[in-house]
Amino acid sequence: MNKLLNVSGSPHVHSGESVQKIMVSVIVALMPALVVSIFYFGLPVIVLTLVSVGCCVLFEYLIQRFIMKVPTTISDGSAVVTGLLLAFNVPANLPIWMMVVGALVAIGIAKMPFGGLGHNLFNPALVARVFMLISFPVAMTTWPVPTPIWGFADAVTGPTPLGILKESAAVNMGEMPRYLDLLVGQMGGSFGEISAIALLLGAAYLLWKRVITWHIPVAFILTVFIFSGIFYLIDPTQYANPFFHLLTGGLMLGAFFMATDMVTSPTTPSAMLVFGAGCGLITIIIRLFGAYPEGVSFSILLMNAMVPLLNRWFKPKTYAK
Repeated sequence: MNKLLNVSGSPHVHSGESVQKIMVSVIVALMPALVVSIFYFGLPVIVLTLVSVGCCVLFEYLIQRFIMKVPTTISDGSAVVTGLLLAFNVPANLPIWMMVVGALVAIGIAKMPFGGLGHNLFNPALVARVFMLISFPVAMTTWPVPTPIWGFADAVTGPTPLGILKESAAVNMGEMPRYLDLLVGQMGGSFGEISAIALLLGAAYLLWKRVITWHIPVAFILTVFIFSGIFYLIDPTQYANPFFHLLTGGLMLGAFFMATDMVTSPTTPSAMLVFGAGCGLITIIIRLFGAYPEGVSFSILLMNAMVPLLNRWFKPKTYAK
């Protein structure tokens, strides 16, 4: 009996990578987007990021040490990644105390009650983000206007491109940022999602390091492109073109950094493709017909709930069968 194997929670990765190394790779991949955010929004980005990361690590340590009474795992880096992703999903002018509440929800409700890393059903950062959006709707939808390096994030506020699209009866691309601005981050929104180029650089690094695979991001992005393109062809005066949908909101951040979370996404390639397509379909439905201008967070959480079924439906055949 002493020689029985103890199987830990997922992710089960057959490689030389450890959880710590994987988390370090994700942190490195997020750095370009963080640098761009600091450039556009200044000191508040640094403060909110440090508060979010620090609180996530602290809450995980306290819960494991004094409530669960188990060895602490803060050294694996997962709490740091959760803190970074949570910070990336809020406006740069969010009050600090709300950031603390969000970190508590992410760790204390979405992660640790399920047993910690490898056991949580939903992406902790997205659970906290949706909780904050519902609990603090004004603060979570008050967007500072990007003011490169010298400005303060709370000086001037304005709508996001998706917000303009949702409030307008017809598409007026003259009111929208230029595509170059969307690529580099010259637009309103959660500070970690504004620069598509920075996020794509980080995504390329994760793909190169084989931390993620192409299946979920490609299925996610392609589904959004196809369905938004269909509606654009039907009525271009009412619906924005598909490139606009790809470059705005949290699509790039969600597709590459949150939908691909090893713990809350499927394990087989075919299930990953269905998962990504489901995320894309729900995202575009919410964007076009829902009350919220954005749908990435809700789509990923809804598909997180489908993961056990997807893993069951797309279970690989047993060897020799």
